[in-house]
Amino acid sequence: MSLADLSITEAGALLQRRDISATELLDQHLDRIAERNPVLSAFVHVAGEQARLQARVADAALASGDECGPLTGIPVAIKDLIDTADMPTQYGSRLFAGHRPEHDAGCVAALRRAGAVIIGKAATYEFATVGPSFDTPFPPALNPRDPEHITGGSSSGSAAAVADGMVRLAIGTDTGGSVRSPASYCGIVGFKPAQGQIPATGVFPLSPSLDHVGTLAASVREAALGHAAMTGTGQDQSVFSGAAHGTRLGYARDWFATDPQLGPGVLDALDTAVSMLSLTGAQIAEITLPDYADFETAAAVILHGESFAIHKQRLAEHQDGMGIKTFRTLAAGAAIAPSDIDLARRTGKRLKAALDAVFETVDVIATATTLTTAPQLALFEGADAVWTPMRTIGFNLTGHPSLSVPCGFSRGLPVGMQLIARPGNEVALFALGHAFEMATDHASFRPAILEPIAADH
Repeated sequence: MSLADLSITEAGALLQRRDISATELLDQHLDRIAERNPVLSAFVHVAGEQARLQARVADAALASGDECGPLTGIPVAIKDLIDTADMPTQYGSRLFAGHRPEHDAGCVAALRRAGAVIIGKAATYEFATVGPSFDTPFPPALNPRDPEHITGGSSSGSAAAVADGMVRLAIGTDTGGSVRSPASYCGIVGFKPAQGQIPATGVFPLSPSLDHVGTLAASVREAALGHAAMTGTGQDQSVFSGAAHGTRLGYARDWFATDPQLGPGVLDALDTAVSMLSLTGAQIAEITLPDYADFETAAAVILHGESFAIHKQRLAEHQDGMGIKTFRTLAAGAAIAPSDIDLARRTGKRLKAALDAVFETVDVIATATTLTTAPQLALFEGADAVWTPMRTIGFNLTGHPSLSVPCGFSRGLPVGMQLIARPGNEVALFALGHAFEMATDHASFRPAILEPIAADH
């Protein structure tokens, strides 16, 4: 078995005992990236030289006998929307080809302080808008579960890198579901924290009112470790006891069960998952939430209005440098009036209050992450954006933390369950998600070694 297959906890224990070195661990991750990235296009930049320097620093810290954190010497991938001072950050756009920021983003600086080794930059849709696209600088990242299907966006490369075992932890951003939807499509864990918990300094904005920095990981525990490192907080290990006794779980089944866009097998997977959570000790009750369309409509107005304001000058001066889907999506915001945004924000506050009231009676809400498994890549080859139904953007609007965990399969592709809690109660999400992992084997399924894919992909 490769060292790259070890969990962060397993690798960390070996590093702390000096049974392996951070350099050895890094080299095995780099070997896997060299083998698999030409197939999946998860990384747009691999930082071999810089990463080896960081690994040597980690080895020195481990050898010194000083107390080192759980991410010391652990390779981590960073979405190409997030600034890194020692390697290119191009935001998925030819308009920023070769761009090297002067400073690390705040979340990257925190990871470095925690001893993590930044191994490279993961693919994103251009400016985190829509995709996959075929007229932007880098080819779309492919889904390791089936390369004929999308990874989801816009943290596409981060999800593909984790799902394929190139890294155990990657950092993404989430404005409408861009951490959670690719996690669902690729069968990994995606965590969007509460709004503002991880500062967005040094992260290229899409819609500041909705933007979040989050983690994509091979397990709930590893997602929690990444989150703890970026927030500078410790992680209580008692969270990972494997039980959820007494957790009050509200199942928002009506948010998706009768939606005509619901894909085959998704409802069965969610029903089975919630039933399994009852066996771990959770107390289950079906709940009714405000109409999801209200959340989605208000959030879409804010997203389009704010993203147009950010890119207005760029749209006027550099439209030929953008992908056609990017341009059309951003330009659509020109139709949003300030009064529309004000109304949408007032609606968001009302919906947040409604959710907060629900959390007076439950600890965690469960619902679907996406309404289908990963769509086929071929559907996205045209110039028009393709709608993929999700249940994620509502929690960007309200700022509640949410966690997507793999909960089953439909026709060989993963299905994700989304767990939501009130801000400040992230521990309940990690505890319940981990308990579900321990009670099932969905998270343990890894993609088979892929054969090389024909060049026309």
